[in-house]
Amino acid sequence: MEVWDIYDKNRQKTNKRHVRGTKLAAEDYHIVVHVWIRNNKGEFLLTKRHPNKHYPHLWECPGGSIVTGESSLDGAIREVEEEIGIPLLRTNGQLVKSERRDCFNDFYDVWLFDQSFEISETILQEGEVTAIRWVTKLEVEKMFHANKVVPTLGYFTSIINDKTTQY
Repeated sequence: MEVWDIYDKNRQKTNKRHVRGTKLAAEDYHIVVHVWIRNNKGEFLLTKRHPNKHYPHLWECPGGSIVTGESSLDGAIREVEEEIGIPLLRTNGQLVKSERRDCFNDFYDVWLFDQSFEISETILQEGEVTAIRWVTKLEVEKMFHANKVVPTLGYFTSIINDKTTQY
């Protein structure tokens, strides 16, 4: 059972908790992390969603909801290790975007980690991830426009094209 801390619309933590899978109240928000990983070749890591998940068979960056007591950074590191078995170094990450999404009752924090590893080092979480690959910025863009990437990741061009996040 996954339990989240609840925040108000100004991202102030309340004293409430929420159990995943139940409906959030209109005034309640939780924090979701998206984690983009860039290797030393400038490629980005994408994972393919399991067929039983929402947006089946589409590509995405690792991520998910942070749990009670976690910081956004802690949640980002935990989600990546759970989904692909890679321990990220805290010092390799930077928060590159944070926004409130009223339609999802969440704040989403987008992290960019500069960390290299081989695909053969990964361990894919059963029921979550079915494939993994490194792709260039151009490949991500082409995949997105071909509807092969989760549509909520449309912001990615502002992240991977930002001058502060390019090699």
